[in-house]
Amino acid sequence: MAGIARSHQTSEQGPDEEDAMSPTEGDQLLTRHRAVMPKWLALYYENPIELASASGRRVTDRDGRTYLDFFAGILTNAIGYDVAEISDAIRSQLATGVLHTSTLYLIRSQVELAEKIAELSGIPDAKVFFTNSGTEANETALMLATQFRRSDQVLALRNSYHGRSFASQAITGNRGWSASSLSPVKVSWVHGGYRFRSPFKDYSDADYIKACVADLREVIETTTAGDVACMIAEPIQGVGGFATPPDGLFTAFKEVLDEYGILFISDEVQTGWGRIGSHFWGIQAHGVVPDAMTFAKGLGNGLAIGGVVARGDLMDCITANSISTFGGNPVSTTGALATLNFLLDNDLQQNAEKMGERLIDGLRTIAEDRPAVGDVRGKGLMVGVELVGPAGEPDPKKAAGVLEGARERGLLVGKGGLYGNVIRLAPPMTVTEEEVEEALGILGDVL
Repeated sequence: MAGIARSHQTSEQGPDEEDAMSPTEGDQLLTRHRAVMPKWLALYYENPIELASASGRRVTDRDGRTYLDFFAGILTNAIGYDVAEISDAIRSQLATGVLHTSTLYLIRSQVELAEKIAELSGIPDAKVFFTNSGTEANETALMLATQFRRSDQVLALRNSYHGRSFASQAITGNRGWSASSLSPVKVSWVHGGYRFRSPFKDYSDADYIKACVADLREVIETTTAGDVACMIAEPIQGVGGFATPPDGLFTAFKEVLDEYGILFISDEVQTGWGRIGSHFWGIQAHGVVPDAMTFAKGLGNGLAIGGVVARGDLMDCITANSISTFGGNPVSTTGALATLNFLLDNDLQQNAEKMGERLIDGLRTIAEDRPAVGDVRGKGLMVGVELVGPAGEPDPKKAAGVLEGARERGLLVGKGGLYGNVIRLAPPMTVTEEEVEEALGILGDVL
């Protein structure tokens, strides 16, 4: 890694030369990071950066360089940075001195937030359980479904990502993010989420859906005992490179699942809160009301919060005692409630739709004379750009080059996909037209 190895200083060197060759503060922090953090904890960039301050949609690193942020802490800083309404709400809770109580006590902001999410979910008789992350939310949803159906069989989509814990890795259909073949559940894999490299890629939308539904039926009939607990799916696959199936896929899937009594869980950790523009929840683009939805990321605008919203009978199927020590704590739920209110009051869903259309249209125009761009896809402010080689093969080196090149030009973007060859764009939902044009100019240059 550049900037780590340094030659030893000698007494003959003058002070200016010593300053020039001494490790920078960033180099020292990276060395310390590597000494105490796991090797598998990924860092972006050849020379990783530390973000020291932020405002609006811009972040500033420890060296004083400012960037336009189009990845938003992996879609988590959904409103942006230093938003007064959210910061003031958090400060008001801190001023009470009550940072934590656990769910053994009533928490007003938790109840108010749950009421709002239950109503927004569209799920009949919905109940909400709060966690600290999307991973924990998906673990909870799996526990509910397997207990309710008394089955450990789960259907998941290829190229999916659902978290970093034992069970959530087991249902992650992306080898680069699934560290173990061991599993507490029996998983069967279904086609449909990642269309660009699917064997059904060149089909029409209707024929693509028909082929995926036939695959689903065959998977149920040949790889399961029939009494499957649930299917879990991301409406748009996040880590999988913002892979976007045609609208109606999950409509057709749900019809098959209902025939077998199989529950459907929509993983809305990345697609929730209006980010896809056309709908508040990603699954609504398919006209489906799931049995449960998991959520996290954007709800807290940087605070650690996640959860499950589910049918009341499904949520109440657990018979053992349980609590959450930190899930739904007063600080996180106060900040999340302020975030959700800000999002709704300012109609950021509409802004996500409008700015997303401009971003996608601009990228598709850029792609017309750039053969390295194999696909531009997504909805709202979830946009993926898949980089390919001369024969259309995945080209992760190009994606790494775009990641670095964009940073050098003052733009932060993400990277993902099954082969690590997809640039992921997901700015805060408050992004402006001028900032979208700025990002398009940088991306056009670097591509």
